[in-house]
Amino acid sequence: MPQKLTAAETENAGREAAAEFRSLPSLHAFFAPGGILQQSSLPYESRPGQLTMARAVELALDEKRHLIVEAGTGTGKTLAYLLPALRSGRRVIISTGTKALQDQLISRDIPFLESLLGPLRVCVMKGRANYLCRHKLVTLARQPVLTGLDHVRQLQQIQDWEQHTETGDRSELADLPEVSELWSRIDARSEACLGSTCPDYQRCFITEMRRKALESDLIIVNHHLFFADLAVRREAAGAPDAGVLPEAAAVIFDEAHELESVASSYFGLSVSNQRFENLAHDLESLFRQHTDTATQVHFCAQQMLDRARLFFHHLPIAEDGRQPFAHREEFLETSGDLYLSVRTTLIRLEAELDQLRSVEESAGLRRRVAQLRSELEFVLESNSGNMVYWLERRVSGGLRNQTRTILVQATPIDVSSLLEEHLFETIPSVILTSATLTVQGGFDHICTRLGLRDARQLIVPSHFRYDEQALLYLPPQMPDPRSRDFQAEAAECIRRVLKITRGRAFCLFTSYSQMQEISDRLHSMIDYPILLHGSAPRHLLLQRFRETPNAVLFGTSSFWQGVDVQGEALSCVIIDRLPFAVPNDPVVAARMQAIEESGGNPFFDYQIPSAVITLKQGFGRLIRSLDDRGVLVLLDPRIHQKHYGRVFIESLPPYRLTRSLADVAAFFPVTSEDSTTLSDL
Repeated sequence: MPQKLTAAETENAGREAAAEFRSLPSLHAFFAPGGILQQSSLPYESRPGQLTMARAVELALDEKRHLIVEAGTGTGKTLAYLLPALRSGRRVIISTGTKALQDQLISRDIPFLESLLGPLRVCVMKGRANYLCRHKLVTLARQPVLTGLDHVRQLQQIQDWEQHTETGDRSELADLPEVSELWSRIDARSEACLGSTCPDYQRCFITEMRRKALESDLIIVNHHLFFADLAVRREAAGAPDAGVLPEAAAVIFDEAHELESVASSYFGLSVSNQRFENLAHDLESLFRQHTDTATQVHFCAQQMLDRARLFFHHLPIAEDGRQPFAHREEFLETSGDLYLSVRTTLIRLEAELDQLRSVEESAGLRRRVAQLRSELEFVLESNSGNMVYWLERRVSGGLRNQTRTILVQATPIDVSSLLEEHLFETIPSVILTSATLTVQGGFDHICTRLGLRDARQLIVPSHFRYDEQALLYLPPQMPDPRSRDFQAEAAECIRRVLKITRGRAFCLFTSYSQMQEISDRLHSMIDYPILLHGSAPRHLLLQRFRETPNAVLFGTSSFWQGVDVQGEALSCVIIDRLPFAVPNDPVVAARMQAIEESGGNPFFDYQIPSAVITLKQGFGRLIRSLDDRGVLVLLDPRIHQKHYGRVFIESLPPYRLTRSLADVAAFFPVTSEDSTTLSDL
């Protein structure tokens, strides 16, 4: 079993390595004109802001201070934090907003640095569900219970791949479906892990990942893994083997505007009907392997599943989506026997699994049952003043294989004190960066929401020429987006703009229903290829958009950020309305109520700043390089009709502003294939 370094040993190792890594080039020698970066294969642009940010990051790491940096798009912030982290000589965790950015770091940015600096000690860590469990694969191969030829083919593919993969990371399996029922039965998630008692422990990909992390100077994770690990450590109250991430001297959060949302999900709890279904499936597998000793477990598992299905069926969910579970006491009064029957069965199941100590899988399943029982008790019975309790119903899949998931959830209303205690007070240096962190040029909103105190602050403007490269069009005489006339007027305005831009646009919406209605109207009004969010996986839609001339992509939330399309393929971004959070969403409503009860103004203190950051993310899809040009369109007239509109305008980059469609037409050069005049529109 790999030895876990103590905090003192980690610090000593850092000091010993510091001398070696201080031999790396200075920041000035790397970033300045005529320096290493300019002499590299990367197209060089002098970016004074990049060097300014790198120096601020290095100072924060040296002095063990926290730092928050808004680095405008195109700053080159990735290199601006990677080189100082390497030069620190200490172990640093880099946490990204998405696995895609994580993959970009390890497949593009780190190899680029290695081409200039030589070999680096870097590893990537993802959540356990991304890795293959060799023991499960062997067990499944011995007793295959497969449904259909697809599963047979997938199993053969995975068995062949297992023979040569060094990481066990499923991202190497390009042909494996994004949602694979087979993979979920052989991944390395912890609830079924045998730990050091596993016969394949020494060959385990998780074991190898941890060993490599202990030997690395940079560990690249994503926010979900970081906060999942932090939540485990918090629950374990400092137990030495808790979590998978090693101790580090610093953490750098890229895309830090997402931290409140991600932290909330991992500091909260969620119990779903699918967790019961999956548990029953795994208990059934145990019974098939041990029919002589697991009869009672099999009986209890069936009873648990029947009772759980009845319990979730009776939860007061009126429709699909999220709704508050404010009347839990009333539910327990009328349907408490359903909850108690599930709880009692889980207790009995724990006891039956405890009797199967000779069966290696039983310990992991027993822990899983105990955790499910504990979390069910919490979401139904606890009365934490900092939690909001809510219900959600999701429907996925097609008509033939539709899956209905029902969740009972508890989410922290305010994560600032949790983050302050478990993150900012325990890690010497935490650095937060993103292109969208400020509101009206200040960090007050994000620092308050995250509990970040006494941090150094830095704003690095983008070196893009926004006043030349981008035009912000605010159409005159648009109706209020809450009125009945808005959809028709919005569709007509979009048609006119797309005629000028010849498609080549993202149309971003704040709701799926609004997107669907307006796209339906436009289908008969425009001749450009339309790509609709939900019609294919996100990465495939982006690929088709890049490859299809004059395409128009209609998208909702997931297309507002983390999307990078450079060049003329994306020449216009249209947003339907100011992206205010839905006020009757249970989490949003609870946070607004908490702000009001503390004497604040929930609209100005929470809704507006959050909407500003989201709008900046959406508009940020357009200009991704110095060569990009395009038009931004906001169809919501409240930005110039309401007094709070100036907060949005003052928070955006210095786009050139117009309310004239003629200016939009003049912004695009007339080509031989397009002789459109304003009268044609």
